[in-house]
Amino acid sequence: MANNDYYDILGVSKGVGEEDIRRAFRKKAMEFHPDRNKSAGAEDKFKEINEAYQVLSDPNKRAQYDQFGKVGAGGRADQPFDGFDVFGGFGDIFDSFFGDGAGRGARQAQRGSDLQQRVVLSFEESIFGAEREVEITRLEDCGVCSGAGNEPGTSLETCSTCKGNGQVRRAQRSVFGQFTQVTACNSCRGLGTIIKTPCSNCRGGGKERKSRKIAVTIPAGVEAGMQVRLTGEGDAGSEGGGTGNLYVFIDVQEHQFFERDGSDILYDLPVNIAEAALGANKSIPTLDGKDEELELPQGTQPGTEFRIKGKGVPHLHGSRRGDLLVTVDVRVPGSLDDRQRELLEELAGSFNGSKNGNGDGADKGIFGKIKEVLG
Repeated sequence: MANNDYYDILGVSKGVGEEDIRRAFRKKAMEFHPDRNKSAGAEDKFKEINEAYQVLSDPNKRAQYDQFGKVGAGGRADQPFDGFDVFGGFGDIFDSFFGDGAGRGARQAQRGSDLQQRVVLSFEESIFGAEREVEITRLEDCGVCSGAGNEPGTSLETCSTCKGNGQVRRAQRSVFGQFTQVTACNSCRGLGTIIKTPCSNCRGGGKERKSRKIAVTIPAGVEAGMQVRLTGEGDAGSEGGGTGNLYVFIDVQEHQFFERDGSDILYDLPVNIAEAALGANKSIPTLDGKDEELELPQGTQPGTEFRIKGKGVPHLHGSRRGDLLVTVDVRVPGSLDDRQRELLEELAGSFNGSKNGNGDGADKGIFGKIKEVLG
């Protein structure tokens, strides 16, 4: 990555909590998601953001990163300082003269390529998880020759150049004297055998492309920009190398009236002015499918927030759920009939004390009338 500081990539300080990291990731991912941001470099930036989140959202990986500056394969903090060669390049010099006794230069196992696929989830699926099936085209061992490359029923011939070793030795003179260099055999490409009758299906390559449908389990609580890794579902490797992985990138559709903020769900509750002034019992929809009853006290102000515990998003790394945050949105009517206007004018007069000397008694009667008309 161009910027290898994961905290800088997400725009957070080193001591922030898990929730702050999640929110920063969501904001950055939404900004640079390739489907939303078509500018040059947006896709690379999105990959940097995702890589940073994968490390900092995992407590163990984050601890290793904080200590060593890098998280290596298998959870080890390998090569903690980039750009520093301990041996100063001498390894390459010695290899060029001596090779290595273990057969350096022969065909080596290569891991297969990773594949990517994208799925679009509904808002509810991202909260509670889902089962999806994705269709991919990947490189697999040939179904006819099982990856050997030769036509079934035919045999492989031992390479006459290297006598089946896959390597050839070459004498080389230098200022230090004569050295022997071991390299891969050019005739058999380091395999030690030669295919005389190639497989009719793969033409000797040992691989073919096949379309597969892969079942994907999406965990509860994922967000747009996250990815699900399916180990071993990528391209097949060569020379005995391992299979690559399949990475399923997540995108989430917007909801009609819910929004998400980390592990919390946000909902704007529309109420009229009478309900806000007098108080009311309101039914609040939830993603669970069962409404929750919420009691608005008398005199509820616009923007007042109520919290319904445990009706938010399940935590990815735990069994707890966030909350449902309900914000009161007082709706002022855009038009009134004659009776409504008369009542509101009477109410305005009572607030100014113009109707009688005791505004309290008048207010109560007028509130009742408004509740009948607007409630």
